[in-house]
Amino acid sequence: MHKKFIALIVASAIAITGISASQARAADVEDILGGLAAIALLGVAVKHFDDERKKNTVTHNYNHIYKAPQKHVHKKPKQRPHHVRPLPERVARYNLPQRCLRKHKGYSPKQRLLGKTCLSKHYKYSKSLPEQCKVGFWDGEKVKRAYHPGCLRQQGYRVSNK
Repeated sequence: MHKKFIALIVASAIAITGISASQARAADVEDILGGLAAIALLGVAVKHFDDERKKNTVTHNYNHIYKAPQKHVHKKPKQRPHHVRPLPERVARYNLPQRCLRKHKGYSPKQRLLGKTCLSKHYKYSKSLPEQCKVGFWDGEKVKRAYHPGCLRQQGYRVSNK
């Protein structure tokens, strides 16, 4: 930008001096045309050097590294009639099987518990259940162990029909 500005000032200075000198000599047409030709030559020279500078400037093209973001099209998975997608393990480990929730002889007839043996058969994380939720009760023959569902619910577990 500065080069163009300086070239414009120099060209206008030459033109003004050429015009004022030609007026002093009775406005010779040849001098006026000569001044205009000089201005044109200066303009061409400035444009040439500006084009050379642009040609030699290094430009960075990052298109080969970064691709333009593409719209993500969600494809529907193939529908299988009886296929149920399993829950991620971090979620599934907190789902307790509903089949283990039953009434036990010797405990409150209105309260259902999750049986320990049933959980060990149908729930692969049964050994990691919290001990404070384990309940012991007498069934008439021996002490049985089960888990209280309300306590497990407070610990983040839920009973599901899986």
